[in-house]
Amino acid sequence: MSSRPVNPVQHTSSQNGGPAKGRPTKRQYVRFAFYKIDPLWRRLPPEEQADQKRELSETIQNFGRRMLLRPFSLMGTRADAELLLWQIAESIEPFQQLATAMMSTRMGGYLTLEHSLLSQTKRSVYEIKDPSGEEREQLIVQVTDAKYLFIYPFVKTRNWYRMPLDARQVVMDEHITVGRKYPAVKLNTTYSFGLDDQEFVVAFETDEPADFLDLVQELRETESSLYTLRDTPLFSCVRMGLDQALDSLGGPAIAVEDEPEEAREVWVEVGPLDDFAPGTTRVIYLDGQQAALFNVGGKLYAISNRCSHARGPLSEGAVSCDESDNCTVVCPWHYAKYDLATGQVVDGIASAPVAKYEVDVRDGVIYVGRVPQIEAI
Repeated sequence: MSSRPVNPVQHTSSQNGGPAKGRPTKRQYVRFAFYKIDPLWRRLPPEEQADQKRELSETIQNFGRRMLLRPFSLMGTRADAELLLWQIAESIEPFQQLATAMMSTRMGGYLTLEHSLLSQTKRSVYEIKDPSGEEREQLIVQVTDAKYLFIYPFVKTRNWYRMPLDARQVVMDEHITVGRKYPAVKLNTTYSFGLDDQEFVVAFETDEPADFLDLVQELRETESSLYTLRDTPLFSCVRMGLDQALDSLGGPAIAVEDEPEEAREVWVEVGPLDDFAPGTTRVIYLDGQQAALFNVGGKLYAISNRCSHARGPLSEGAVSCDESDNCTVVCPWHYAKYDLATGQVVDGIASAPVAKYEVDVRDGVIYVGRVPQIEAI
């Protein structure tokens, strides 16, 4: 059965930044913002503390559809920072706008930004392959639900960059081999050249801090460690919900007991339908996850933006529909085709479906949501 194309794959780049077939150029900006509360705030009346936390929480959550936001607490792990907001967006402007909005709240007057690490994703100049032998893509940060996050800025020596690339690859191969001995520790490497004081920001996600400790200790014995100029300060962070993270600062609790994620109904406002023309796609953030919204001939679809095979951005894939108006999208990185209506794999290398979201238009405004599935009795 033939299919008619709806939109082509766009935005391609090679490993060094130039054009290359089938590879998107779009990168993500990443910011780690570490805050500390003025002790004077803890002397406010309890009712005022609770009101201020609710105001700040609502302000931060209003940015949830414009970026991926993950809150963490550093209470008890570090003296100079107590709250982390891990932010991932398609441009720098949302970071600036969120910072301004936070500082405009009552509680913002008591917050001090102690550290800020700005970086961007890019494809590594080194060959980094999965154990299967397939090259890893690093343009998209795939955040996990791990309990702990360990972050530090990183600077290499100048002598490192004077070495030939093939010699550096040999050193990195040893480094990578050690890292693979600790599969429970997930590394996210982003780049800060020209954006911030450091050259890289590395963030490790894990459920077991001891694994991270052993990994770092073993990496000290590798040759790559000889070329480290700076890898401090190091931040040990505990993942929790936004209200829980704010409660960890002190004062009356505002957080309610968490429902299981699958039991919560979540909707996000995307914008006017008139501003979303047929044949276009848009990336949105829903409850901390990237979703791709498609307008195919006036019909709206929303699925996870992450290909289940290698996390390629489905929003940049080619869309086509058959004679029965069954529409699909193909991942731009590898051949994996998904049904836009269900998220199921139709063809290609992927073996698992992607999440499918509900789309609703209310008074001319598009909403995308996740609705709990009720099992039949």
